[in-house]
Amino acid sequence: METIILTKEDIMDILTMDDTLKAVEHAFEMHGKNEVQMPAKIYLEFEKGDLRAMPAYLDGKAGVKWVNSHPHNSEVGLPTVMALLIYNDPETGFPLAVMDATHITNMRTGAAGGIASKYLARKDSKIIGFIGCGVQAYTQLSAHLKLFDVEKVRCYDLSESHAKKFVDYCSKQNIDAEFARIEKACDCDILVTITPSRKPVVMAEWVADGTHINAIGADAPGKQELDPEILKKSRVFVDDKEQAFHSGEVNVPLSKGIISENDIAGTIGEVIVGKVKGRIGDEITVFDSTGLAIQDISTASIIYSRAIEKGVGLKIRFF
Repeated sequence: METIILTKEDIMDILTMDDTLKAVEHAFEMHGKNEVQMPAKIYLEFEKGDLRAMPAYLDGKAGVKWVNSHPHNSEVGLPTVMALLIYNDPETGFPLAVMDATHITNMRTGAAGGIASKYLARKDSKIIGFIGCGVQAYTQLSAHLKLFDVEKVRCYDLSESHAKKFVDYCSKQNIDAEFARIEKACDCDILVTITPSRKPVVMAEWVADGTHINAIGADAPGKQELDPEILKKSRVFVDDKEQAFHSGEVNVPLSKGIISENDIAGTIGEVIVGKVKGRIGDEITVFDSTGLAIQDISTASIIYSRAIEKGVGLKIRFF
């Protein structure tokens, strides 16, 4: 048997956002049915970042992603997030593929935000606000364009050049976009926060009733982007309770006793399968996204199947 090596370029040629949305929604659904195996992330923490091991199994598909988060990598010309994924045959353990997972991570994270908005945002949402205009802003936008009639984008970033680059990109997609003050960027139907912050950057008084928030940036202990007062007056959903309580947007308010585990309405998977109600009326909803290994494996399964069909990738023998 041979193992396929797939580069970022191979995966970009194979994987579409439509594919990724389907893969991520299915992963959430299986999670909501408790039909997955997904041990908690394992962290190696360093002075300038961390490494994480993310194994998972669902639908007869298995593998592990090895991914870093180093916020200052741009200073040395590297992406802040880089990842590799090993995709295995559960029956034998054989490594069917080794693939670059940086693009997978970007795509499935964007899709996760899109799926959360699909189930939790108001159906007529037309204005999206972005706090943070790095790489992830582009895949979040891509996912939402597949699901909503987006008419306006308001964005804010500490780096004015990043924000202006994102505005230019939106304009090329025929979307009215502006680089706004952070308070103005929060005046929207769907707010996406994508920063590495360890203190709140979005204040409660800036967020109107009916807003849906995708809190994407907090993915390690101590990180937070939202004023805890937002969480106290919102219906809060997570992707996985164990991960979120340890390292998601809710981790700091939980550790300080500002909110309790009982304040979490449920998981997005439970909403999808009908175990928990999503949006009820004109309340604020929050989706706390920590990133699930099942999203990566579900997406990798599509990539592997397409690669076999198209004869893409370098075949090698390890054993």
